[in-house]
This record gives sequence, structure tokens and C-alpha cells, in this order.
Amino acid sequence: MTALKRRQVGKTKLEVTEIGLGGAPMGGFRASISDAEAVQLTNDGYESGIRYFDTSPFYGYGRSELRMGAALREKPRDSYVLSTKIGRILHVRKPGEVLPRDFRENGLPGFVPQFDYTYDGVMRSLEHSHFRLGLDRIDIALVHDVDFWTIKDRAILDERFKTVMDSGFRALDELRKAGIISAIGVGINESDTSTRFIKAGDFDCMLLAGRYTLLEQGALEEFLPECTRRGVSVILGGPYNSGILTGNVKAGATHDYVAAPQHLVEKAQKIEAVCQRHGVPLGAAAMQFPLFHPAFCSVIPGALSVAEVKQNVAYMNVKIPVELWSELKQAKLLDAAAPTPN
Repeated sequence: MTALKRRQVGKTKLEVTEIGLGGAPMGGFRASISDAEAVQLTNDGYESGIRYFDTSPFYGYGRSELRMGAALREKPRDSYVLSTKIGRILHVRKPGEVLPRDFRENGLPGFVPQFDYTYDGVMRSLEHSHFRLGLDRIDIALVHDVDFWTIKDRAILDERFKTVMDSGFRALDELRKAGIISAIGVGINESDTSTRFIKAGDFDCMLLAGRYTLLEQGALEEFLPECTRRGVSVILGGPYNSGILTGNVKAGATHDYVAAPQHLVEKAQKIEAVCQRHGVPLGAAAMQFPLFHPAFCSVIPGALSVAEVKQNVAYMNVKIPVELWSELKQAKLLDAAAPTPN
């Protein structure tokens, strides 16, 4: 088993390994994976030293929580940190029910999600998560998908933001104060909306998906300085930007789950060329880069196989020469203000 370094989550007593396991892929929306495979890769992540696991009711409409819980409930509960999310309640599909426009296939059959960020919705969502996971403790509860990337309507976004801060946040804060959960945060795809949240409430952490990577560092402008100032930790989801930073970059590579535009493909190819000159896999540079910033506590790539889990952990141990980071900055492929080793 690899001994992985740990970092503190905000001002809490929680410590997470610098690499975690994201549970989105095992939900089954984008690729088919069996229950046995999902449990095995979770087990292998644990055996590889990972001690932070993240899931959500949304991932496969309950399937990810069921699978991750099946593996984790057999392990000592104090040996790992678990996060899940609130914002969607799952119910059994009623006869003749019209499905939401954004309904996704390949989730658990017969279950339909409904957005609910109210006080009661938070309490009900977490109760359901406990049942699916088969665990009596959830360490981190994250508000999920209150961002324009998901909603695509500013008025609805503002309405849900208000509901969270006027109602749902109160439930999360009560649970935290009671010691039922140890940390609360937000898990979304935008640094500007994340900044809006940390200015509005007392959060311990933010799970930011894909917005501080080798390809983009816009979070340096306001979000990360605000996190540092407030002592809010950041967890990075999607360090590979959904695929383009895994290596062998070519046309058709995915970025934010769609084919990347040509300018991003070309930029990623230039970054990979620098990595190759220094004998470093692109994926290793992508995994390690975010953690140079002191606000980050963990990077949580997903995985669809045991091999991918092992590869992700191995990338954390690749020795990367400081000259690689210097060259990326000199070539203006990396923001000059991004923290890197000297």
C-alpha cells in the first residue's frame, strides 16, 4: 500500500489524502461498468492508499452511492473521509410521469431526480444517502450543481442560490454544529459562483470541477485568493478536464465532456510536448499541478477500472523537474502567477 500525504480540510479536524477517488464515472452515465467492477476499483483505491472518497445521489441516480458504499462499509469507518452531495431528491418514477428535460439515461432504472435545496430537502437527501451508502456517517456534505454550467438560466440560478443560503444552508450548518457532519461546502463547475458562495456563508471547502488545471487558471484571479484568506480548502474534481489532459492529445479529445475546440487541443498538445521533453507523462503533470497551490487539499479523478486507479496514484509519485514548470511559464502555457516549485 502506498503512503499518501494528507492535508487538512479548512479549519476542521478532517484530513484527506492528496489524491481521492471521484465517484461520478461509476454512476454509469457516460460508460457502462458493473457493480463488481465498481466495488473492486473502490477497494483497490483504498488498498493503494486513497483515504478520501466522493460521491453524489446524482451520479447514476443513486448507483454511485450504492456501489461506493458497498465497498467502504466493510472498512474501518475512521480510516477514510467520505463526501456526498445535496440538491437532488430521488423518487420512484410514477406511471405517466413526464421526465425532466435534462433526464439522463443509464441511471438506476425507475428513479427520477428532483431539485430541492430547501432545509427539508437537505435533511431528506442526506437521510436517503445514508441508506444507499449503508453508512451511519457522512463526513462532508456539498451543495451540488448550483451553477450556470448546469442550470443555463441566470434567473433560476439566482433563485436556487437564494434557496440554498436562506434554507438549505441552515440545515447543513445545524448538522455541522451538532457534529453529525464535520464539514460543509459546495461542489460546482465555476470559480466565480464558488466565490459567490464563500462570500455568502461559512463554508469549510469547495469542490471545484475542472477550473484550475494545466489548461486554465482563471481561478487565480479572485476565487483562490478568497479561499486562502478565509481558510477554505479546495478539492479539485476533473484534473484531466474530462480527458484532454490524460495524454496523447489529438483532435476529438474531450474537454468538459464534449469535443474540445481546436485552440484547446493545440494548447494541450504544446503542454504535452513540453512534458515529453522532460520525460514526464502529461497526466502526471495534470495531477500534481493543482496541489502546488496552498488552498488545495485534494485532487479527485474518477476511474472506470482498477488500472486507471493505479495509474492515477502512480502519477502522484512521478518526479517532475522544476525546469518543466519554468518552461511552461516561459512559453506562456501556464499563468505566471500559478504556484509551482522553484
